[in-house]
Amino acid sequence: MIFRQNHTQRIYGNRLRTSLFLLSCAFLFSTVSVCAQDVPFLGGRVNDYAEILSSNTISELNLKLKAFEDSTSNQIVVLTINTLDGADLEEYSIKVAQTWKLGQKGKDNGVLLLVVKDDRKIRIEVGYGLEGTLTDALCSVIIQREILPKFRNGDYDGGVKAGVASIFSAINGTFTAERASSEHMGFPEIIIVLGIFTVVVGMFTFVALFSKGFMSWFLYIFLIPFWLAFPYAAIGGMIGLLPFLIYFIGFPITKTWLAKSSRGISLQKIIAGSMLMSSAGRGWSSSGGGWSSGGGGFSGGGGSFGGGGSSGSW
Repeated sequence: MIFRQNHTQRIYGNRLRTSLFLLSCAFLFSTVSVCAQDVPFLGGRVNDYAEILSSNTISELNLKLKAFEDSTSNQIVVLTINTLDGADLEEYSIKVAQTWKLGQKGKDNGVLLLVVKDDRKIRIEVGYGLEGTLTDALCSVIIQREILPKFRNGDYDGGVKAGVASIFSAINGTFTAERASSEHMGFPEIIIVLGIFTVVVGMFTFVALFSKGFMSWFLYIFLIPFWLAFPYAAIGGMIGLLPFLIYFIGFPITKTWLAKSSRGISLQKIIAGSMLMSSAGRGWSSSGGGWSSGGGGFSGGGGSFGGGGSSGSW
């Protein structure tokens, strides 16, 4: 009886160990497969794994990208995939760049144009050496104005070709960060941009208006680019320039009225007498430092990246 129990236990024990071994192998295999699929094989300058581009477009782009690389040494590669499977777009883009090692050592002049079809996302990843030319702002305009409108119409060929052509122009210095068409910025986005602008820039404008001396006019000049850029970017056209014109002309007039008229002087005394304005009137300073882009880097063939670029979705 005891022999049968021991024999049965050994049988179940062997089966359990076999099952665990098979499950472990299956888990290991699936893990290796997933890791291997994380970054696809670099097969050329155009890697259409999502199969959204026609053969003619792939051939055309390969020729243009090769010619551009031969003449400028800048290496631009296109990658399309179906999905990120929940991964972060920018992290995945940098991971691809690190694995593929785009660009040249010492020049850091690689660019990755990544399209994720099912997730409807796109990113332009820029190497260190091109961040000063192919800026984040330019990448954003290229995505919003040149690529996404065509993607929204199902024209992947046209969108990718327009994106590549715009990257060429940006690197060559012939593409400028003009306002993307207002039709590409929805009403909610316009409200958000104008709301943030009104609160932040409006606060500094208020401080400048009721301050005295050099600091008041310094803030006035300092805020001019903000009044020019933000409303025009959000609205566009002459309407977008109207807030700037009102600020540019209206500020000196209002400032003069506050200083010369009895009602203006009285109002300025009331505002200046408040605790908020008295503390703001003692001085205004800004911390130093410049723009920098953090993040990982990649090199190989020579280039390295630092997270420069921009993303979008359609």
